[in-house]
Order: sequence, then structure tokens, then C-alpha cells
Amino acid sequence: MEKKKKEENLELIESEAGSSIRLRNPDNLGFLGLLIKVASVFLAVFALWYNSFGVISELHQNAIFFSIIGFVGFILYPLSKKRAKQTLPIDTFLAFLVLVSGLYIVFFENTIHARNEVLILRDIIIGSIAVVLLIELSRRAAGIVIPLLAILFSAYALFLGKLMPPGMLSFRGIFYSTYIYRMYFTNDGIFGYIATIASTYVYLFILFAAFFLKSGAGDFIIDIAKALLGRSVGGPAKVAVLASGLMGSITGSSVANVVGTGSITIPLMKKIGFKPEFAGGVETAASVGGQMMPPIMGAGAFIMAQWTQIPYTTIIGKAFIPALMYYLGVLLNVHIRAKKSNLKPLDSEDIPSVKEVLKKGWHFLIPLAVLVFLLVSGYTPTYAAIISIVAVVVSSWIRKETRMGPKEIIDAMILGTRNMVGTGILLLVAGIIVGIITLTGLGITLSIMVTSLTSNSIFLLYLFTALAALFLGMGLPVTASYIVLAILIAPAFKMLGVGILAANMVVFWLAETANVTPPIALAAFAASGIAGSKPVPTAVEGFKLAKGLLLIPILFLYTDLLAGFNVHALIPMISGLFGLFGFTIFLEGYWGKHLNIFERSLFLIAGLLAYYPNYETDAIGVGLEITLFVYYWLASKKLKS
Repeated sequence: MEKKKKEENLELIESEAGSSIRLRNPDNLGFLGLLIKVASVFLAVFALWYNSFGVISELHQNAIFFSIIGFVGFILYPLSKKRAKQTLPIDTFLAFLVLVSGLYIVFFENTIHARNEVLILRDIIIGSIAVVLLIELSRRAAGIVIPLLAILFSAYALFLGKLMPPGMLSFRGIFYSTYIYRMYFTNDGIFGYIATIASTYVYLFILFAAFFLKSGAGDFIIDIAKALLGRSVGGPAKVAVLASGLMGSITGSSVANVVGTGSITIPLMKKIGFKPEFAGGVETAASVGGQMMPPIMGAGAFIMAQWTQIPYTTIIGKAFIPALMYYLGVLLNVHIRAKKSNLKPLDSEDIPSVKEVLKKGWHFLIPLAVLVFLLVSGYTPTYAAIISIVAVVVSSWIRKETRMGPKEIIDAMILGTRNMVGTGILLLVAGIIVGIITLTGLGITLSIMVTSLTSNSIFLLYLFTALAALFLGMGLPVTASYIVLAILIAPAFKMLGVGILAANMVVFWLAETANVTPPIALAAFAASGIAGSKPVPTAVEGFKLAKGLLLIPILFLYTDLLAGFNVHALIPMISGLFGLFGFTIFLEGYWGKHLNIFERSLFLIAGLLAYYPNYETDAIGVGLEITLFVYYWLASKKLKS
């Protein structure tokens, strides 16, 4: 009986900031749960206020954001998953302690300025508590790697740099009081620009996604995908690809996407005959792509915009064609596997008509249209997100069944804040790492070392980055992996003459492999739980389907694929798609019929020629591949007759 009570106090949550973890359920925490909900609603209202017409300093804004996220985080993430009930008093104490440590700077900043930035013992103690609690909270939310990195970089600034032999990595060190001042009392550390990105762009779009899903739009997206692709061969898998692409472009979270759409699409895929591992792999690959698909993309895109000073609207405009390439590659792979396995479409009774779906849910398109229109028209992402949230509520009133009242609005705020906790913790602790790298100049030093190590070769640097991303993906979630790579490796690409957007986009795409990289592959593990499959084989299938994550960024470096909507981008897109198709057929060993190793090798050669960034080889590869397509398609027709 005691065991059952413990389980009731927890619920399984799939989070971008960590693998499958058990969080406390606020509904089972009585008054403390009510406090969490009140704090969540307060943060949502506060964010809407200061991102619209409110006036408050960024430091105070981020400090309050840190306080609420920390308070909610310590309650939701137990010190011990096995003894969550017993550790609740400790976690509650730490929750109020982090709340106080965050608000301290709001009330005492002017006092510190009056002392000419000289810290007294009380300041150092409170600042130290804030840093330690944040690192501990990141351990609970994202595992051991992120806090270890924060500790390692902090140690480098304090004393490890002095222990290094004279040379590039040597650093004179700083006093502990200086460390606390830079990390806590200024805009250089915890409350720096990454915290600003978290408390503005990221949080508002997560709120928008929460409102959108609470209005019932999730079902609409899945139904429209069924209506469009359900009748084709392997229909459920293609539905998963389309639905997850649409959903992921809104939520900006691969794991949330898997949980949201996979619970419907994975059983459908298994129903028509796909193996559980492949069904989970399809959902994984499709969900991961959502973070590269405009208009929202995810936290990494906002960080990229801030670092590169390239407008967010420019980034999403140039990201569309590569994202489209990725999804077309996944769809072709699904189609070939379905044909190879002789699978059927969805049953007719399970497929709604497009007309019927649009009749019931056309109003869900209004907030999306408003969002895209505002972004394209040059409005800031924060303004676009706030107006789009209002558009979700107003458009929900069009139909009685989807009408959002005060309860639904409050629930959406609570959901949005809750979904933000893991990502918010991750971005806040990343501020420590970024702050230390900026303070010590370590980023430039490591970039020079990496450039030298790869012999000033762009392709070798790309391979090094891919390996680093795979390695980091075993211990870091996507956003953290991108931040580390963008700080340490993106400057190395720029040193070799690669454009700032291409350099950061390469890193952004490669960081996405974290979700499909065994043994930690967060999105794949979430999918395996739904599919009832083994996690690692599911991750392997997802990795094969998501091969575009590794291959498409090569085109960023050597072609004009990021040129936007013009012919310069279309040419590498078409030849690149033929390349991806050739690789897919080689891996699957099927095109109209089962292919032997020689026939598969022909497709591989054609794919390599088409993918190589050169007009002559592109033409030869595309021509050879079209010839092979037609020949084996006709051969298969002949066999069937």
C-alpha cells in the first residue's frame, strides 16, 4: 500500500532536459501543489506583461524568472526518485531558498551599487547559494554532465587555469568574490543573455504551444495528417512524419512531440505491420525534424539569432528548404520500407475526409496564420508570440466544443510554465558556462586549437564537429549540446571562411543528433516506451531515418542551400535529395524489388555523385539515378505481370 502511495505522488514525464524521469504531480501535493500552480500562473502573466508593455530591467526580469523556475523545479524534481515522499520536506526548503536567493538581487541591487560593487559576506553567501542550487537543480533535470561542465569551467576560472603549463590554456585566475559577482550580480552569468532568451522568446513560444494544444489543435493536426496521407502505402508512418513535423514546428521540443503525437501514430504503425522498433524510429526521426522546421524551431534558433545578430525571421526563412529536404528524405525511407514489407494503408474507417477535418478545425489555422504573418511582416518574435496566444484564445471561441474559458486559460499557463522548467533550468545553468568562457577567453583559444587540429580543412572540421556532437549527445540534451558546440566550434568554421549563418546552422543541425544518439537518445527512448520496443534498437532505426541530420549540413558549407527561396538554393536541394534517395535505397536494399549488393552499390554511387557539391557530378549522379529508378521500376512491373 505504501508503494502505491509513493507512485501516486509521481508521474512519468518525458522532458527535453532529461530522459524519462519521474516528477511529482502537483495535483497530489495539496497546498504545495496549489502554490506551484499559483507560481506558474504568476510567471506566465508576468512574462506576458514584461514582454509587451511592462518596464523592468533585464537583470530583475531574469532574476524573477530564475526564482519561479527554481521554486517550481525543486518541488517537481525530487532529490530521490525512489524516496520522493520522504525527501519532499528537503526539496520544499530548497525551493523557498532558491526563491529567496533569486529575489535577493531584485531588492538589494541598488545597495550593491551604492557600495561601488564591493560585495560583503552576505552577498557572497546568497550568490553562492544561488549558483550551487542551480547546479544541483540542473543535475536533477538534465543528468550529471551539465553540472559537471559548469563546475569544471568554474574551477578553470578560479584555479585550474593557473595550474596549466604556460601556453594557450593558461589563465591567471580570478578571486572567488569576482566569480560570484560576475555569475550572479551582473548580466554576464546566470542572468545573462541566455537567461534573457529563455525568459522571453523561448518561454513565450512554449506558452503559445501550450495554449495551442489546450485548445484542441493537437487532434486537428493528427486528423489532417490522416486525411492527407492515410490512404497511401504505409499511411500511418507517413501520418506520423507529417503530424510530427507540423506539431514539432509549433512545440519546438522533440521529446514532447514524440509523447504528444507518438501515442496515436505508433500504435497505428504497429497495427498495419511495422515492427515496434521501426515505428518508434519513424516517430523519433519525424519529431527531431520539428526542431529544424519553421516557424518556431526551438530554443537553439533563438540563441542562434541572439549570438549571430541575424534576425530570427531571416533564420527561419533560410531554414525552411533544408527542413523540407529532411522530411522528404524521411518520407521516402518510410515509403520504401512499407513497399518492401508489403504493408497496406490505413483502414478506410480510420481515415477522415479533408473536408470534414477542415470543417471542424479550420479555426485552428488562424493563430498559425497570425504567427507567420507577424513574423514575415517584421514584428519581433516576442510580439508575434503574444498576439498569437491571444489569437488562439479568440479563435477557440468560434466553436463551442473548443471554446477556452478561464479554467482552460489558467491550465494552459500552468502547462506552459511546467513545460518550461526543464529547458529553463538548462539555459540558466548554461549561462555559467558561457559566462566563464567569455570571461577567460577560452572560446577563442579552443577554436584556434580545433582549427589547427583539423589542419585548416573545412571537411575535417565538419567531421570533428559531427563526432563531438555524437559524443556530447550521449550526455547532453539538444539545447545544451548546441550551446557548447556553438561557443567552441562555430568560431573555428568562421576562421576558415565559412559564413556565420552556415557555421551556426551546421552546429545546430548536428546538435540535434543528441535525440537519436544511443545510449541516451532522449526522443528515441520516449518513443520506445510507447512502442513497447527496446530503446537502443529504436534509436538505431531512428538514427538511420534521421541520417539527413548528418548529411544535409555538408551542403551548408559547400553550396547555397541556405540562400532562401531562390534558384541558388533549389539546385543543391534537388541534387541533395537525389543523393539522400540513393543512400536510402542502398541502406534498405529495395526499389521495386529486393536488390543484391551490386545493384545497391549502383544506387550508392549515383547518390554520392548527386550529393557531391559540383554541377558536373550532380548532373551525372542525378541522370544515373533516374535511369536506375526507371529501369528497376519497369523490372518490378514486369515481374508482377
